[in-house]
Formats: sequence, C-alpha cells, structure tokens
Amino acid sequence: MSHIRAGAELDPARPVPSSRTRPAGLTPAEVAERVARGQVNDVPVRSSRSLGEIVRANVLTRFNAIIGVLWLIMLVVAPIQDSLFGFVILANTAIGIVQEWRAKQTLDSLAVIGEARPTVRRDGVAVQVATGEIVLDDLIEIGPGDKAVVDGVCAEADGLEIDESLLTGEADPVVKRPGDQVMSGSFVVAGSGAFQATKVGREAYAARLAEEASRFTLVHSELRSGISTILKYVTWMMIPAAVGLVVTQLVIENNDLKDAVARTVGGIVPMVPEGLVLLTSVAFAIGVIRLGRRQCLVQELPAIEGLARVDTVCLDKTGTLTEGGMDVTELRPLNGADETYIRKVLGALGESDPRPNASLQAIIDACPDSEEWRCVESLPFSSARKYSGAAFSEGDGETSTWLLGAPDVLLAPGDPALAETERLNERGLRVLLLARAHRDLDDPEPARDARPTALVVLEQRLRPDAADTLRYFAEQNVRAKVLSGDNAVSVGAVAAKLGLEGTAVDARRLPADPPAMAEALDSGTVFGRVTPQQKRDMVDALQFRGRTVAMTGDGVNDVLALKSADIGVAMGSGSEATRAVAQIVLLDNSFASLPSVVAEGRRVIGNITRVATLFLVKTVYSVLLAVLVVCARVEYPFLPRHLTLLSTLTIGVPAFFLALAPNTERARPQFVRRVMRYAVPGGVVAAAATFLTYLLARHHYSGPGALDAETSVATLTLFLVSMWVLVIIARPYTWWRVTLVASMGAAFLLVLAVPALQDFFALRLVGVTMPWAAVGVAAVASGALEYLWRWVGRRFPV
Repeated sequence: MSHIRAGAELDPARPVPSSRTRPAGLTPAEVAERVARGQVNDVPVRSSRSLGEIVRANVLTRFNAIIGVLWLIMLVVAPIQDSLFGFVILANTAIGIVQEWRAKQTLDSLAVIGEARPTVRRDGVAVQVATGEIVLDDLIEIGPGDKAVVDGVCAEADGLEIDESLLTGEADPVVKRPGDQVMSGSFVVAGSGAFQATKVGREAYAARLAEEASRFTLVHSELRSGISTILKYVTWMMIPAAVGLVVTQLVIENNDLKDAVARTVGGIVPMVPEGLVLLTSVAFAIGVIRLGRRQCLVQELPAIEGLARVDTVCLDKTGTLTEGGMDVTELRPLNGADETYIRKVLGALGESDPRPNASLQAIIDACPDSEEWRCVESLPFSSARKYSGAAFSEGDGETSTWLLGAPDVLLAPGDPALAETERLNERGLRVLLLARAHRDLDDPEPARDARPTALVVLEQRLRPDAADTLRYFAEQNVRAKVLSGDNAVSVGAVAAKLGLEGTAVDARRLPADPPAMAEALDSGTVFGRVTPQQKRDMVDALQFRGRTVAMTGDGVNDVLALKSADIGVAMGSGSEATRAVAQIVLLDNSFASLPSVVAEGRRVIGNITRVATLFLVKTVYSVLLAVLVVCARVEYPFLPRHLTLLSTLTIGVPAFFLALAPNTERARPQFVRRVMRYAVPGGVVAAAATFLTYLLARHHYSGPGALDAETSVATLTLFLVSMWVLVIIARPYTWWRVTLVASMGAAFLLVLAVPALQDFFALRLVGVTMPWAAVGVAAVASGALEYLWRWVGRRFPV
C-alpha cells in the first residue's frame, strides 16, 4: 500500500514530506567533521561512582580520621597488640572498596544492556547509535515511548504529540509541528517524526538529568539518613566523654604516660561505630550484585530499600500481567458489514501506523495489507483518547475515514454492540471497535456519529509467572492494584484468572478529589479506562493515605505514574521513557523478578537494623564507661587490645554474617527509634555491670599486677553481657546462627585457655572468687537485658 501520512494536527499550509523528499540527515564526512570539533553528545552517563570516588568515600571519613590519628599514637607508645584496631579498620575499608567496586562493575555492565539506542538518520539511512555518538545537527527519528535525549528542532511530524510534563509540569501532551522546539527529557506519547539536534553534550538538559538520575548513590534513604543522624549524636557524646577521659588518665591519676595514653585511647576507640557505615555500604553493594545476577538494573541504589518498604504495588496489565503479544481470535461484523471488506480496512489501518502497538500488530498479522489503498491522513493512537484513525483513498475513487479503539469510548451509551462487548470482556478478552467516521480526523470530535462496523476480538497472553508473583505479594501483605487503560470488566477477568480478587471499577467514574479517590482505591482492586494522568493521580492519592507505592509498567502511558511513585519499576523491553524514569529496570522482562527485589530490600534493611543495634550498644556502653571512670577518678579498665578482641567477637564477625543473612520481614519506618530503643538500655546495662565488677575487683585485688587482674575480670563481664546482646539479636535461631554465637564464645575461651594468647591480649583471670563474681554479675545483667528488651517492645512500639 502506498501512503502519505499527514498528522491531523499538522499545518495544512506546510508541505507534507514524502519518502522521496524527506531530509537525508548528515553525511559520514559531516559526522566526522563534528566529531573532530568535539560537537558530540559525550556526557558520560555513569551507573556508578568512579574507582577514585569509591576509594575516597571509603577512606576519607570523619571516623577514619579519628581512628587513624589514634592508631598512629598507639603505634608509637604501646605494643602492637594495642594497635590491632587500626589493622581492623584497614581491613574493613578494603572490604568496603572491593564490594563497592564489584557493585560498580555489575551496574556498568547492566547499564550497557539497558542503554537506550536512539535512531539517527544519516545519509538517508536510519541507524541505531549509542546516546553518546549523537552529534550536532543529527536527524533523530522518534516514535511512541521514545525520549528526546538532546535538545532540537522538529523537522518532521506525523501526528507527533510530546509529553513535557516531567520538565514543565504541564499535563497535556504538546502537538509538535516542523520548526517547533523539542526539549530533551520529554517523550513521545503519540505519532512519530524526526528532530534535528541543536544542543548536545553538557548543553542539553537531558544529559545532566540522566547523569544525576543513574549515579550510584547511598543517599536519600531513611536508612542512610537515620545512620547519619545517629552518628551526629554519637559525635556530640564522644567529645565531652573523650575530653574528660584524657584529663582523668593523664592529669588526675598521674599514671605512667604510655600506659595512660594507651588506656585513654582504649576508652575513645570503642565509642566510634566505625563498622556500621561500612556494613551498610557492603550490604547495599552486595544487594546490587545479587540483583544484577537476576538481570535487575538498580538505577538508584536506595530503590532496594524503598521497594522493601512498599505496602501497595500498582500494576499495569499489558506487559506486566500479560505478555506484550496478542492474537486476533474473531472478527464480528456489525450492521451487515462485509467481513472481506473489514479485513481490507484493518490491513490498511495496520499499514498506516509506522510504530504499531501490540493490539495493532496482532491485527497486522491477521489482516494483510491491500496494495490499492492509500493513506492520506492519519491520527495516531493516544492513551488519552483511546483510539486511532486514518483516512484512505481506496483505489476505486472512493475515500473513507476509519477509527479503531475502545468500544465504550467510540460508541454511544446504550448501543447494542456495548452489551456484546461486555460479554466478551467478562471472558477476559480484549475488544476493539472498528467504526466508519463521518467527520474529518482534524475535527475536535472525530468520533461523533461514527458508524460501528465490526468488533475485533483479541486474546491476551497471560504471563506464566504472574499468578505466583501476585500470590507472593498477598502473602507479604502488600496490596496489589491493577491500573489499566483497557476496559475494566476485561481487566477484571484477566486479574481473576491470576487469582487477584476484588471489584473492577471504571476509572472514569472515580472522584477527582484526592481523599475521595484514595477511599475508592482502598475498596477496589482493578481499575480500567485509566488515563495516563489518572494513573499519576491515583498514585498520588494512595500516597496521600500514607501508602508507600511501587508502580510497574512498560508503556509510555505509565511514565507519569512511574515518576510519581515511591519506586518505579520498568520492563527492559518497555519504552525508553519508562526505563529513563524508573529506579529499577527488569532487563529480562520478568514480572517474577519483583519478589527477589523485595526480598533483597528486606534483607538489607532488616539486617542493618539488627547489626546497628549491636554497634550502638557498644557506643553507648563505651561513652558511659568513660563518664563513670571520670566521675570515679579511677584508671580506665581496658587497653585497646581488650576492646578490639571484644568488638571482633561480639560485633564485627557476627555483624558481617548477620548483615548478609536471609530476612523476609517487611521493612518498618522509624529506623532511628527502632534501633535506639534497644541500644540505649542494652548499653546502660552493659556499662553498669562492667563498672560494678571493676569496682569490686579494685577492692579485692591489691599489690603488683592488680590492675591487670581487675581489667581481666571486667573484660569477662563485658564479654558475657555483650554475648547476651548478640544472643538476643540473633533470634530467631537457626543452625548457623547458633553455630555463629557458639563459635564466638569458643574463641574467647580459647584466648583464656592458651598461655600465648593470654599474654598477647593481657588477659589472665586471677583466683576464683572474682571470676565467678564476674560471671554472676553478667548473669544478673543478662536477665535484666531480657526483661528490658521485652518491656521496651511493649512500652515503645513502632
């Protein structure tokens, strides 16, 4: 079929470009010339930080600076045993760098797979190139779902409608004609065309937007913000406690200088929860690597955390619950129409659209094109109007105008064909109406008085994994809402086949007021005839009710909702625009990957909450011990080697394994409150028990070596209480958790039993009375911990 397509919205005074007169684009020589001048769209779109940034972020931290200075002091004034904490910090930092570098490589490789490749016309030939290969004055072809990656001027327009709402906030698509500006970051919602690049590289707004949106980052999340808040308060607690400790040990006690310095440093070092930030970074990085193996591209790292907090997931039907392809199962002529003629019309309509959607592609496969028909005008499909159209010269001198779209949009209320459509929809079939229009396509209401000619029945292919995924969300108390542009009854039938129960609602009847809309959304499950703007409004309404909303989709009609949702999830085969605004892209197009993403987020958040409690219990008891020592004007009971041993066995090693363990508990808000409500009483009990044992030992022991004996029993008490904190944190028990706790206890017993280790760590229990007294005090403290843990859970629920 020969055809000339002139979009209905084009200026009639402008000449319509034919395939023979359309611009050919740049020649290879012109491209090479612009490359030589540096007029290339060469802004690097990074999915991650550079190696230098990773090293700086892990090494140049406030706490590393504190620890580094103290380590250098200890290397000068004390045995190497008291400098072990510095080597631990070096190892931790190295682990953080290696894990984040691995995450960077995973993100970079996935970003290449999911990278958009715009179509550029050069020397009359359309070729796909990388975004960074576009040069100034390139002619870029665009169609539905494509994003403008550089700024330019429209050169061709075939019913071209562009949504600029992500840039301007204007909800209505803008009709573009040759000569109009095309803004980078906008996307095509209907029609097709081409534009000439006028700004590339850093001059184009989209380049800056894309670089910022896809950068590997550990900010803008409740988890990271909460840890930053905790560290801020820890810093303020550390300063007076450390100053008082320095004065007490160096001035008041008038101890040997080296021993006083060693004990002062021993009091300051454990106040720093240095491993907490490291473990958070490692947990996120390993999450990226694990998801990368499942072909999930995490474009914004906190999305792992965000999806774990989701309590409502909004699903687009097409491409999410159903596969993209469809099959025409039946044609039902109306009003005595001839089926052969209908097939000619449908074939011509299919040929008139250069970028057919799934429904039209099924029609193209079922109805071959008629060579005699010529398209003289076209109206591309739009999600907002729910139909497309074309005017034809039929080859015998006759002309006709046809519309193809939603029956309940094109038909008048009460039309007999609507009842038939309803019955087909109830079986989960998709139905399109072919109608002959009596108005021009550029008429404000081209569908008015259109004559119904046939119903086109299509069968959608359900995703085999959709039912299991919906069942998973139901089990996890995550509400699923289906938001579709299709008929509500049809969408409801599809959802029912997948086991999703609930009433199907026509979105055209929903109230516009956000509170009223939110109430309607709470009571419904399936919503049909939802416009793109409505999808965004529905997401906003759910958020208005305090819901944490994830939106999945693959089509251009999902872009606004994806951008507005807390977490946007796009299919890898979806439009370029959806992939650009989503935080997570499922590159394998598998809806079944979502539970893995949710589970990974829950693992990260749940486990970081656990280990944060361990680290902050240590910080609290370290600060309190320093305060008690200052008030009592006694020697600080520990050397750095003692607290390095305790931190390694009761926090460092267990926290590493606990941070990477499976965890399916849904993430809950108020991270700081949840952690501190246990860390504060745990730290208070540990400090009180340890200091009590230390005071008892000071009265019991005397003579040379008394301080070493006092330190040893105080260390025993602190270890036992810290172990009980670990016992509580490790619940619920599994074989490996029990093994982990038992191994830490056995390692400490080994230190007490082996003479060489006793000497190395300066730990030697003297006599029987005080060691058993230390065990007794620790037992009472452990009982107090159990009581306080339960009381806090009841008294301060979150």
